[in-house]
Amino acid sequence: MSRNNVLTGLVESIAPGGAGLVRLEGVNHFVELSAPGDLVRFKVLEDHKGWSRSETLEVIHPSPQRSPCMARSPPLCTYYGRCGGCSLQHLSYESQIEAKTGILMEAFRRIGGMEISRPRARPSPPFEYRNRMQFHFMRPELSLGFVERRSSGGKNRLIAIGDCPVAYPLIRAALKNGGLKPPPEKDRFTVYGRGDLLLSEGGKRRGTLMLRDRELRLDAGIFFQSNGEMTEALIGELLDIAAAADRSLPMADIYCGVGTFGAFLSEYFSRADLVEENKNALALARENVGGEGRFFALSDRAWVRAQEKEPAAYGFVVADPPREGLSPPLRTWLLRRGPPLLAYVSCDPATLARDSRELISAYTLDRLEWYDFYPQTAHIESLALFRRR
Repeated sequence: MSRNNVLTGLVESIAPGGAGLVRLEGVNHFVELSAPGDLVRFKVLEDHKGWSRSETLEVIHPSPQRSPCMARSPPLCTYYGRCGGCSLQHLSYESQIEAKTGILMEAFRRIGGMEISRPRARPSPPFEYRNRMQFHFMRPELSLGFVERRSSGGKNRLIAIGDCPVAYPLIRAALKNGGLKPPPEKDRFTVYGRGDLLLSEGGKRRGTLMLRDRELRLDAGIFFQSNGEMTEALIGELLDIAAAADRSLPMADIYCGVGTFGAFLSEYFSRADLVEENKNALALARENVGGEGRFFALSDRAWVRAQEKEPAAYGFVVADPPREGLSPPLRTWLLRRGPPLLAYVSCDPATLARDSRELISAYTLDRLEWYDFYPQTAHIESLALFRRR
């Protein structure tokens, strides 16, 4: 097999990242924009030992899992296939849920060495859900854009866009009518919109968001969850979990960001310790949590070292790490001195499965579910509840 080979095969499933998996003569071909059950003709783009990255040339026999939206004329998104933002729009929403559930279960089997029951999926509105978005300002075109689906040469190429069906209606309308302006000093900027609140690094940066029954202070330039409806559902589940914890002991919110979880959970515990390496995010967490909380502008590794000098016993810990997952020092700390209940919020099934494999020497995996924060993409946000043995 070599680059530019053209082959034909049946797509078995969706792999992490969103490509369809075709197995031919011991080689795994990851075929972009294909659906389980498709018979496709595809071209090899990158040839590696045992696998390839490939693109669909022709769908010979389409799968019933394909989305009816793509058969419309014009399709719901005229940029799909060229824009790099979405990878699963060609699947029906039900098929997307099935595919991502399978990706999560396969990660636990292959990486975690664990056979798990089918996790519950929390679906989202499939379009107009995304509250936080990042746009590129294209010069000299003076237009907004996203990164192309296939950029090469180590440099991202951009595609100009005038609409985005996954954008929250407030953002979508502003995009259509030219109401999103970049800051003078940046060619890439972030906006946040929900209800009638629209924040942008090129305009009003700070504002107050009503989330469930609480006001939170946000800054467009500081990370906040991109799907408000799913964030509220996740907070509700965390509150239910915390109700079973020993609330006479303090809680810890590690990788707390702007204090989204801590703002809701802290009032139920004797004290809340919030850990966040980003000092600007932690400053907002102080505003959002307030009270008697303690705030640590530290990485997870540095916080673990500080715990050796001033140990604290916690009744409950929530950890929401980046894609890299829990650091080895934090995993070790949890195994040795972790709380009776640990809620692990993950944005990457692979690192969640890796960390779970280690944690189950001291904990049982009591519950696993996932939230569809990003429909039309292969991203998966999970909640794992660990109970100390």
